[in-house]
Amino acid sequence: MQVLIVEDEVRLAAALKEILEKEKYMVDVVHDGDSGLDYILSGIYDVIVLDVMLPGKDGFTVAKEARAAKVETPIIMLTARNEINNRVRGLDAGADDYMTKPFAPSELLARIRAVTRRQGEVITDKLTFGDLELDLSTCQLSKGAKSTHLNFKEFELLKLLIANQGSPMTKDTLIAKIWGYDSEASDNNVEAYISFLRKKIAFLGSSVKISALRKVGYIIEEQ
Repeated sequence: MQVLIVEDEVRLAAALKEILEKEKYMVDVVHDGDSGLDYILSGIYDVIVLDVMLPGKDGFTVAKEARAAKVETPIIMLTARNEINNRVRGLDAGADDYMTKPFAPSELLARIRAVTRRQGEVITDKLTFGDLELDLSTCQLSKGAKSTHLNFKEFELLKLLIANQGSPMTKDTLIAKIWGYDSEASDNNVEAYISFLRKKIAFLGSSVKISALRKVGYIIEEQ
């Protein structure tokens, strides 16, 4: 899952990034509202953690403009203020949840899980496609009684392909989703992990294949 943190307190942003990465989230961080909105409009994120008080556009404006641009990504707003009117203003601007600083890391993680459940991101422990079953808790890929373990990037790649079955995923989108918006990963990284996945699917004897569409991207299909 890809998370964007928009927070001008550099130490807090770094701490949140470390906490989320320990939970296997992919995390990007920006420190001002204008950059935050640019990143949000890329459409690659699954959750946005958005501070209210930011240089440039404030969090209320960022949330409002993101919603006006039809971005439906869940937004959790952060503020050092606890007045009810600010919470109401944040929710009216388009936030899905609201947290007052300071807060426990476990609470933020719980709220991220909650907003993604409401969006349908986490609704089951397993994904299936064709004769394959992907266990979301163990990263095991199975066909019947035969299984193989996927590493983190293989797992995230296959999960994205299954979640977007019927629609090709471009290499740029896969890089942004799996390696991060500012990553130095290249098309070669995507091609390598597609190759790894194909070998593991072949090992299982599955009828599922990952097809390359010239100048478009990759799509998962049943043979």
